[in-house]
Amino acid sequence: MRLPDETRGPDSSLALRRPALEAGIRDLNPGYFALAMATGIVSRAMRSDGSARLSAILLVLTIVFYAVLVVAYGWRLARYRREFLADAANPRKAFAFFTFVAASDVLGTRLAADGHTGATIGLLIVAGLAWLVLNYGVPLMLITRHGTQPALPGVNGTWFVWVVGTQSIAVSATVLPSPVPAGVVAVAVAAWSVGVVLYVLVAALEVTRLVLYPVEPGDLTPADWVFMGSTAISVLAGAQILLLPADPLLTAVRPVIAGMSIVLWAFGTWLIPFLLGIGVWRHLIRKVRLRYEPALWSIVFPVGMYGVASRELGTALHVSWLTTLGSDEAWLALAVWIVVFLAMLGFFLGAVLRNPVRHAVTSGTAPDGRTE
Repeated sequence: MRLPDETRGPDSSLALRRPALEAGIRDLNPGYFALAMATGIVSRAMRSDGSARLSAILLVLTIVFYAVLVVAYGWRLARYRREFLADAANPRKAFAFFTFVAASDVLGTRLAADGHTGATIGLLIVAGLAWLVLNYGVPLMLITRHGTQPALPGVNGTWFVWVVGTQSIAVSATVLPSPVPAGVVAVAVAAWSVGVVLYVLVAALEVTRLVLYPVEPGDLTPADWVFMGSTAISVLAGAQILLLPADPLLTAVRPVIAGMSIVLWAFGTWLIPFLLGIGVWRHLIRKVRLRYEPALWSIVFPVGMYGVASRELGTALHVSWLTTLGSDEAWLALAVWIVVFLAMLGFFLGAVLRNPVRHAVTSGTAPDGRTE
């Protein structure tokens, strides 16, 4: 029986909140580390543009978001392992787990800029181990999982996080203090190469899915912006490799990395109007309601990464207009971050007023944008 409001004490309020909190952890969106990814890359963009105070504030927020999410996902894995593994076997959600890899490396890369080399190495090791587990575990689980449903209809923008996580290893490895060990350089080059090949494979799967299956407005979501974001982080990784001191391996691959980085930057730039057009079709023409969901951070991260990557590529190739573009675009990334952050705060507040805790942890939508 529901108690009248006036008879409820602090203990009863906590008792009511606990089941809601547990339900929120149980249904936690597997791609929420995109929040830390987006905040971290905008912090780096602000630092590169000389806004040290803004960058520091965003760095603190990145650390807080990362720590809270590590606890939440650890809780979910320990308490709700069945639901956790079900998401890992779901082609619409599984690759969103790679946001943990990318968030670890983005945070480590930003900390390296302030001289925290130990933290960078530690986060790189954590990201590398998680990448090994996910890189082989997720595809094998999708291939060998029981059932008769093919994985192809489940291909969506979150699959490109596989590429982002892989390239983040290269980005983090190349910010270590000089001289970077030859073995670490080899790992960075290998990660960049694997990431480029994965990008081609995932892009082919995504285009195939769009051609073979009917496309509904709910099938095109903010996570599709990772299509562009994966090109941007590939460019950033390539540019940082180009900036390393020459050694025999780098001498051999430098022309390939430089050429592919230019191609990927151009293609990523071409994708931006295309993705904006999809958003217009989805929200203005098909009238899909625009509301906060975790996948919106998958827009912020590519926008921030595009500016950082452009700046680094311009520096590596000595192209001044690319450097200027990256510097100016950092402020657009900050503006987008602020809009999504305010939307998240509004959503949390409204969710707490409606139903404390539960809806503040989950978005009510799957990472692919489908209502659950």
